[in-house]
Amino acid sequence: MPDVALSVIIVNWNGVRYLPECLAALVPQLPAGAELIVVENGSTDGSREWLMQQPAVLLVALDANIGFAAGVNAGLRVASGEAILLVNNDAFVEPGCIAALCAALQDYPDVAAFGGLLLFDHAPHLVASAGIVMHRDGLALDLWPCRPVSDMPAQPQPIFGPSGGLALYRRALLDDVGVFDPQFFAYLEDADLAVRAVLRGWRSLVVPAARARHVYSATGVHGSPFKSRLLARNRWRVIVRGFPTSTLMRCAGSIAVYELAACAVALLTRRWATLAGRLAALGELGDLLAERRAIQRRRCDGDLLGRALAPARWPWDVRTEQRRLDTLLRDRTTP
Repeated sequence: MPDVALSVIIVNWNGVRYLPECLAALVPQLPAGAELIVVENGSTDGSREWLMQQPAVLLVALDANIGFAAGVNAGLRVASGEAILLVNNDAFVEPGCIAALCAALQDYPDVAAFGGLLLFDHAPHLVASAGIVMHRDGLALDLWPCRPVSDMPAQPQPIFGPSGGLALYRRALLDDVGVFDPQFFAYLEDADLAVRAVLRGWRSLVVPAARARHVYSATGVHGSPFKSRLLARNRWRVIVRGFPTSTLMRCAGSIAVYELAACAVALLTRRWATLAGRLAALGELGDLLAERRAIQRRRCDGDLLGRALAPARWPWDVRTEQRRLDTLLRDRTTP
């Protein structure tokens, strides 16, 4: 049983087909006194009606889909725990997952955030994400994607930040750096939070013993124009808000190389949503610069973010890895 009270937050939008399995795996693992909060984001698939019948759930019912980031914040407003666990509605925690995260919370009192291993639901021997890797070109990618679970280390390992699909945060971190930025709506809001945490000197670990099977892109279409637009826009939100000027200057070449490659591919393949997302970020530049000033004023001295960034990937390697993921995801629907 953890010394710190635990609040679990699940944001749901049209996920009633996953909620029974999600809660069936999660609820028996919760320690005494933990609260389970489900933010219902205006679903139209019967989710709200089903959740109203679940006695273990504290339901926050919203009238419209306000996005994942704002949905988490709505859950935080009613959460009473000093430790906040985020679990995707399409993630099914494996035995011992919650205990492993709570143990890490006790064992590493100087660490502010912990992530688990998200495994592909249709290929649970492979890792989907072990957290976030932030590269010098401003690209936030999953850690250890498609690697065998058998190759994972046994002990917790340092990471840039946890994936929001399975993340345990100390409330002290959120009180210090702020909650998710609701303007992200979805995608990369966890990377933005991780950047702000690093700037303030907070540390994160991945706990390999904490595992959950994840239905990748279950409540969104993988590669859809909507997702592509948000990813392109939010990438620039992360860079403009979070990268200090000295870091930007050192990383400018890598950022430019990736941008040229991404825009060239978008033009050649007519993926206009990718370009539209970048234009949307440009239109927000005034607000982003104001937010940047507020964030940078509070960063700790030293080049904490620069030291935490991984080397830039060659754009072709990123494209190859994405194609490998696309193939893996297609296989889940192939007879």
